[in-house]
Amino acid sequence: MERDNIVLIGMPGVGKSTVGVILAKVLGYQFVDADLVIQEKEGKLLREIIAEEGPDGFIAVENRINSEIEAHHSVIATGGSVVYGKEAMEHLKQIGTVIYLKLDYTGISRRLSDIKGRGVVLKDGQTLKDLYDERIVLYEKYADITIAENGLNVEQTIEKIVAQIQKESL
Repeated sequence: MERDNIVLIGMPGVGKSTVGVILAKVLGYQFVDADLVIQEKEGKLLREIIAEEGPDGFIAVENRINSEIEAHHSVIATGGSVVYGKEAMEHLKQIGTVIYLKLDYTGISRRLSDIKGRGVVLKDGQTLKDLYDERIVLYEKYADITIAENGLNVEQTIEKIVAQIQKESL
């Protein structure tokens, strides 16, 4: 399989979908929102799946569906919890370059006022800070490229991604 996709990972609120749509236009790629693929295949909203299946059940569903994504010349925006799925991440790394959109905790907490409404997977008693600390390690583990977003707007983030991709393909 060709490795001709760009896979965006990172915490909820970093702008994976927003950046992904514009990046796809800039590069002339398709855009795939993995969360929408999950909702379509399951026939339910993410928050409904989480409510019915619980956090672990949702992660199993997300892992299964993400490990089956078939895309070419696409920017794939994943859900923030995709990194819990080993099979999904191995598949995504095989079909694309994984880019971690990194934002510090202060930036994340500012952007995520309605965490439950966004379908964020939190275990009982887990705070956003706990989630952040737990996931950072996984994002760094799977990332081919890390883009530090602090102080950047969407356009600047996209410029940094395009510059990195061009550097990688030399």
